[in-house]
Amino acid sequence: MPKPNPRHPNFPIPGGPELRAKGWRQEALLRLLENVLSVGEDPDNLVVYAALGKAARNWPSHRAIVKTLIEMDEDQTLIIQSGKPVGLLKTHAKAPLVIMANCNIVGQWAKAEVFYELQRKGLICWGGLTAGAWQYIGSQGVIQGTYEIFMRIAERRFGGDLSGRFVLTAGLGGMGGAQPLAGRMAGAAILCVDIDPERARKRQQVGYLQEIAPDLDAALAMIDAAVKEKRALSVGLVGNAAEIYPEIASRGIVPDVVTDQTSAHDLVYGYVPKGMSIEQVRSLREDGQGQLMAASRASIVDHVKAMLDFQKKGAEVFDNGNLIRTQAREGGVANAFDIPIFTEAYLRPLFARAIGPFRWMALSGEESDIARIDDLLLEMFPDNRIITNWVRLARKHIPFEGLPARIAWLGHGERTALARRVNQLVASGELKGPIAFSRDHLDAGAMAHPNIMTERMKDGSDAIADWPLLDAMLLCSSMADLVVVHSGGGGYAGYMTSCGVTVVADGTKAADERLDHALTNDTSLGVIRYADAGYDESFEEIAAKGIGHVKV
Repeated sequence: MPKPNPRHPNFPIPGGPELRAKGWRQEALLRLLENVLSVGEDPDNLVVYAALGKAARNWPSHRAIVKTLIEMDEDQTLIIQSGKPVGLLKTHAKAPLVIMANCNIVGQWAKAEVFYELQRKGLICWGGLTAGAWQYIGSQGVIQGTYEIFMRIAERRFGGDLSGRFVLTAGLGGMGGAQPLAGRMAGAAILCVDIDPERARKRQQVGYLQEIAPDLDAALAMIDAAVKEKRALSVGLVGNAAEIYPEIASRGIVPDVVTDQTSAHDLVYGYVPKGMSIEQVRSLREDGQGQLMAASRASIVDHVKAMLDFQKKGAEVFDNGNLIRTQAREGGVANAFDIPIFTEAYLRPLFARAIGPFRWMALSGEESDIARIDDLLLEMFPDNRIITNWVRLARKHIPFEGLPARIAWLGHGERTALARRVNQLVASGELKGPIAFSRDHLDAGAMAHPNIMTERMKDGSDAIADWPLLDAMLLCSSMADLVVVHSGGGGYAGYMTSCGVTVVADGTKAADERLDHALTNDTSLGVIRYADAGYDESFEEIAAKGIGHVKV
């Protein structure tokens, strides 16, 4: 039975042993669609996160998707075009159940203004990364990546942890909301600025944010006390980062680490310019887009100039993937890209081995299923420090949102081994229901984004989008249950293409085959992608694990 959802009463959390669809594969995808809305920011408008990232194009499309998933047979494939179901075709039982293409606009037309016009006409919607692919699991979906970034910084600059260090950031939405808890788990005193008081309250309610300061003076005093005591603390401050960051800089205060995860990617539906209320911004979104874009970009200029000032004074400053540097450069900040992107700066050696954000969701709705898989992780990978450290921290600190889920940075071979063992646990009845396996789109072979994932690749292949397209075709050939190709919408239009995948462990031999082929081939391509760009770690992985790389 579905569970009540206190945050969104009209969107209960799915679960239970009863099937509405004809099989667990179909039921699994239906529950994942329900889940992204149950944990979404604005489910009444089908928005999951990032201001515009939607689970379906509109409510008629959503209802048609639900009806089709319930009625379809296992030898059929549902085709979804930008959140709208357009076909149910006879394929075969080993084919994907759902194939999606969301927000892919022809190159010369892939601009924010074109996207907004297509959206107004009801012809397109942006799936974000995991929103439109029904793979979002709440803020936990990005928290380990955020934590690993902080820990790489700690190792590089601060002796291994962030105790006694001040982290300044902004943005408490569906992605940025992971920051306060990740910073606290890394030992830091972290100050998180957001313009929306509701977002701050939500993060506090779910346990991600400890305190909300009444003003900047109080916030800085709380941070200062925690730094002196080397006490981990997360503090929220309601305000505009474009005003708060320069004010902190003007006081001569230099945080140890500075970043930002506001919705700077979208100048209309995401970022809020300084001097404007949220209500004023909403009133301009339809008829005042030009004014709003100009005001947002001007604020981002001040925002990034303050970040560069912190960097010049010795802070570790990085871009967390929201295009804030790109917007600033277009606004006239010529040196905006002096700020490095997090992928290149901290995580590329992991991605070169196809180690990335893998995730799984307990379709039963039972937390005990995730607890058992946590135990299994510790049993299977006792020497993997990233995994063992993360599982213990996650168990202690991370509350579940929606369907119980976990994320862990597993690499080639590890993902497949875990998933197949879990499938055995489903078959034996040790777990109370099937498990859906997925991953973030920000994965080794799954994303081309020259200002985030593929910035400054060793061979200069930053803008080549072949890899996520190859990944999607490979995953269809490898019997995955859901395969999707996404491109950017809103301010991300023209900047990215990515591939997503979901495979369901329902305890059957057929699931074992799907998991083996899809997960193994997905990470194989990731390693090959980085080997093609010349990364030594990838060649080591190929040699050690016998990946079928063709040398030219």
